[in-house]
Amino acid sequence: MLNPHGTVPRTGIPAHLAAQMTMDEQYEWHRSYVRRHRVSRRNFLRGSTAAALAAGLGAAFGGRGVAYADDAPLTVGGRRVGYGTDAASQLRFSAQLSRNPGATKVFLEHGPTPALGGTLEAEVRNLVTQLPRTDGGVLSAEQFYVHAPVDGLPGRMPHFYRWRTADGYVSDVLSANTAMPSARAALLPFRFTMMGDQGIDDTPAQPGGMPAGAYRNKYGEGDAPSSRNAENIQRQIVASNPEFHILAGDICYADTSHGGGPDWFVPNGKAGREDIDAYNPFVWDTYLQAIESSAGHVPWMFATGNHDMEAVYGNHGYGGLMARMDFPDNGPAGCPSVYSFTYGNVAVLSLDANEVSWQVRANLGYSGGAQNSWVESTLAAYRANPAIDFIVCFFHECAYATGIGGASDGGVRGAWADLFDKYQVDLVLQGHNHNFERTDPMRGGSPTKAAPDNSIVYPDTDGTVYYVVGGGGAAHGTFAAGDTYRGNEKPDTFVPESTLWGADGKDGKEAAPWSRVRFSRYSFIRVDVRPGVFASEMDVIAVDEFGREFDKVTYRRTVSR
Repeated sequence: MLNPHGTVPRTGIPAHLAAQMTMDEQYEWHRSYVRRHRVSRRNFLRGSTAAALAAGLGAAFGGRGVAYADDAPLTVGGRRVGYGTDAASQLRFSAQLSRNPGATKVFLEHGPTPALGGTLEAEVRNLVTQLPRTDGGVLSAEQFYVHAPVDGLPGRMPHFYRWRTADGYVSDVLSANTAMPSARAALLPFRFTMMGDQGIDDTPAQPGGMPAGAYRNKYGEGDAPSSRNAENIQRQIVASNPEFHILAGDICYADTSHGGGPDWFVPNGKAGREDIDAYNPFVWDTYLQAIESSAGHVPWMFATGNHDMEAVYGNHGYGGLMARMDFPDNGPAGCPSVYSFTYGNVAVLSLDANEVSWQVRANLGYSGGAQNSWVESTLAAYRANPAIDFIVCFFHECAYATGIGGASDGGVRGAWADLFDKYQVDLVLQGHNHNFERTDPMRGGSPTKAAPDNSIVYPDTDGTVYYVVGGGGAAHGTFAAGDTYRGNEKPDTFVPESTLWGADGKDGKEAAPWSRVRFSRYSFIRVDVRPGVFASEMDVIAVDEFGREFDKVTYRRTVSR
């Protein structure tokens, strides 16, 4: 079975067929269905961020009242910033439009001061979504995204911007910083944050008539009915004031299969069939508005998870992401979310674990080995670079984890763990399991030493530490072996039996002597880097949704010359 129940968005393909289909095969099924069920262009649901306005978020667009209508004022929202291939000199600006701009041009005004001075016409990307409905029709929607690349900027300097439309809309001015150059003499302390599996806390406003709670994050065990866990984590990220943020996949959950429950996109709000209409593209509108408080001025860098493979779009299910987002283009061809960038003395690699996962197999092997070759050559180049001290890899499905339902993936482990050993990767940051877990430092699949809270790890000799940080807001998970963290330590953290997904797609069992810290609720990590002349350090601090720290490890490396 390529797609076990609940692992990828259910987008209308009969369950017995979808279970054995790759992402590209699912996309072809949708194309065939739509050819048989034509929809008039005037019946499309149009607009995008205007839905957020209807839900009471008008302040994000300067307080204008905007409806879903072609003749409504054209506005811009859901603003985001990311790095280009050279993070020290390139920024990528993107946002959503409230409706089809038609012939109206959209501009990014930008400059080194709030006075701006430069103007760049934005690229408009029109994303069309069509998928079956339970009443026999087709849900058809259009969303519009604008993108503007700015190159040739000085390193670690603020760059100011605002969006403007030719018919009179002007946003407020925000700023974002380029990365610190990887030059030893220029290095200063800096901070970044990370988590995965975020989702949304609000029901999207479109399509109309959905029941309250549809398509929003489900609640985990012990959550209060009014919990806003994604919002709480977002608030803590803003308070941390990072230089950049990385998100390890399962971004917004535009499908509902991640948590189960009765809230499906169907005309009456109650699903008669669990294999149909589980995808709502307007979840993305709500999500992009929700993260703007940070992503509008801090570069957010994304990896892809299993719920980010959206079969209604092409390119292995990543066509929607490619319309909405900009990724650095220095990865292997055909792998949009595989890339790297550097910030000061840290190299960061985003990998696509969907391609190597044995648990979620819809995109297994899609690059034909190109990704794995790129991973090795890129790690080798960074480890040989004297300006780089720490190497961080982030992705979704886990090489090492013990959470119920996800746990460890033998495909991910087999593809990359030896490479992480060979090139002395310092941190491996994962999502997928909706909780927090940290291993002891490891080599060859075994822990090299115990690393309790407040330990110092020397990665060149001690090995690589693996983190699961999947508590970004989607319903939290649990551990069969229970939690163990600061203030709630177990004297023995050994896990006698945990899941390891095999090449046959079945969940085998293994002992996990490497599991050191387990925290089942919502959290993220804050990473404080202190570049040095003789030695560099990196503190990785685990923080819950209320700002309470519950684990810390310091990583120390001698500076190579």
